[in-house]
Amino acid sequence: MGLLRNMKGKFGRRKVQPQEVEYVPSEEEVSLKRDDVDVHDKRQRERYVKACLEQMAVASKELETLGGEYNLVTSYLTDMEEIEALPPELKTQIADMAKKLVEIENSHKQKQERKLIMSEEQYLHMERISEYMPAGYDKLKKTEEYQVLVKRDLNRLEGEKQAYLFRKNELQNGQKNMKGMTTICVGSMVFLMILLAILGVTFELDVTIGYLIAVLIAATALTLVYVKHGDSERELVRVNKAMNKIVLLQNTVKIRYVNNTNLLDYLYTKYDVDNSTDLKRLWGKYEEEKKQREEECQLQKDLDFNQAALIKLLRKCKVQDPNVWLHQAEALYNSKEMVEIRHGLIIRRQKLRKQMEYNAKAAQDAQDEVKDLVQKFPEYAKKILDMVSEYEKAM
Repeated sequence: MGLLRNMKGKFGRRKVQPQEVEYVPSEEEVSLKRDDVDVHDKRQRERYVKACLEQMAVASKELETLGGEYNLVTSYLTDMEEIEALPPELKTQIADMAKKLVEIENSHKQKQERKLIMSEEQYLHMERISEYMPAGYDKLKKTEEYQVLVKRDLNRLEGEKQAYLFRKNELQNGQKNMKGMTTICVGSMVFLMILLAILGVTFELDVTIGYLIAVLIAATALTLVYVKHGDSERELVRVNKAMNKIVLLQNTVKIRYVNNTNLLDYLYTKYDVDNSTDLKRLWGKYEEEKKQREEECQLQKDLDFNQAALIKLLRKCKVQDPNVWLHQAEALYNSKEMVEIRHGLIIRRQKLRKQMEYNAKAAQDAQDEVKDLVQKFPEYAKKILDMVSEYEKAM
């Protein structure tokens, strides 16, 4: 029977991951007590034998795990001895490589812990439009500047148009006033002629000079009104021409304004920004973030290269598990750190040995108990051995 054979005292070397050593109950807590068991009672006997078998199985499994861990810790200590026994030139070479590796790891860690300059979403967006930059920014900036100029031209043309409209209204009002003055002058001359005629007939006066003066005044006034009206007409024609020219210019500028506005909207949508200032700010952040990521990538490459080189050198020096030294590289050039690690491993191995001894004793006690039952109660020996056989098959 496999469980009734002597427990294996030695375990082959196995590469297993280090495990935390858990609390193990004392012997008093798990010891088997037959005094409370009535062996002749089938139910109590079977329960007691099953408990013994389970104790052997649990102890065996624990011994296997602890043995692998024990061998692993021992291999670490052996590797330390191998490293300590290396020639000075090799130890110096390993120490230099380990020191460089730690420096790279620290730099890489600092890079990874740095505060992001921009969000991942913003970075990916800027990465997508990077092919258009920085020419895209220049185009957007020029488009915005042109928009300001076009808008300024529109405002200036509108101002000139309003000034000409105001002047046109002035001229038209002036012409209306001149027509009124002409009517007044003609009316006044007629009134004055009638008045002179009445005076000449009534008082038999010579009013020839009065007629001449009235005609002269009327002629002078009408002449001035005519000249003024003519000037007003010519200026009105000039104003209308200027207004027509401004309207044509406005139409041309409006087309440019609309086209430029549409272009701006497209560029804002394309670059997902509100203005060129935002684009420039994001592009600056992107370039800085890209530089940081490239440095991180290079550090990772350097880290991988130096780790591989250190592992290769340690293997050359017959170190069984060189990978573990990647996580404690400082010990390869800092003797104090090496002493602390060795001390920790020795303590771990002592605790493992204690647990292994305890589990070996627990398994042996359970095995001896089953054997003792078989010897002292031969009438139940077959049933007990059948239980052992069935338990072994179920495992």
